[in-house]
Amino acid sequence: MPITAVGMIDHPEQARNVQQWLYRSIGMARTYSMDRRAYMKTVGALGATTAIAGCSSSEENTETIVPGTNSGFPPFEYTEDGELVGFDIELAETVIDRAGYEVGEWQDIAFESLIPSVLDGDIDLIAAGMTIGPDRQEQIDFTDPYWESSQAVLVQEGGEFQPESVEDLEGVRVGAQGGTTGEGEAEALVEDGLVAEDDLRRYDNYTLAAQDLENGNVDAVIVDEPVAGSFAGDRAVAIAFVIDTGEQFGMGMRPDDERLSDLNDALAELRDDGTYDELVGEWFE
Repeated sequence: MPITAVGMIDHPEQARNVQQWLYRSIGMARTYSMDRRAYMKTVGALGATTAIAGCSSSEENTETIVPGTNSGFPPFEYTEDGELVGFDIELAETVIDRAGYEVGEWQDIAFESLIPSVLDGDIDLIAAGMTIGPDRQEQIDFTDPYWESSQAVLVQEGGEFQPESVEDLEGVRVGAQGGTTGEGEAEALVEDGLVAEDDLRRYDNYTLAAQDLENGNVDAVIVDEPVAGSFAGDRAVAIAFVIDTGEQFGMGMRPDDERLSDLNDALAELRDDGTYDELVGEWFE
């Protein structure tokens, strides 16, 4: 079926069928080792097409959603050859496209500035491996959860310090990214008297924390388990143990943004048609 024919479809059921056909086609292309950037360009090109397919000709949606993130959190978001890539990047773009909106220009900003930025209207959507929590829910609304995680403790690979529990972190230098749940776990160590306040190192992103760990400037880093696994695969660091925190990630929006329900519907569709599992397979397996 020619893609140009999609714009002529007005019946909602026909539109949904064509939309699903397009995304199945993308999935087939990826099965045959389509280059990641080529795939993302394909999704982007089809975004406007599927937006038309989801609406009648009199209800064509041209709204743009500007996403924001904080790179340095692989495999969720990081830079590769100067380009933002990662699971969150690809998932957010696919969700926005599937919901019938245009993807705006990504904004890469400090993690602690993400919520103020969405509240000020500088961005519309936070896609940054952000844990859904009570304090954040008082400020913004989240999509339905799209990932579950716990915190892991990273140490130097093959180093003398090999802790097996939180109690083993007593008296050492601990690092975490500012504003994250990893920082919250590290601050709990300070409150419990295990780690001195001066020995808690805060970083702008976890890439810097992992570098400091490799260089011996910090003894342990507390970070989300999937990110810890990514660092362990690329750097001379290893996961010592996991702190079971039972966290859930969600994408954040302003409380008055009515598009949130559309994004939730799109996320549910991605789970139902297998697209979500394909993305997980690409970035985590």
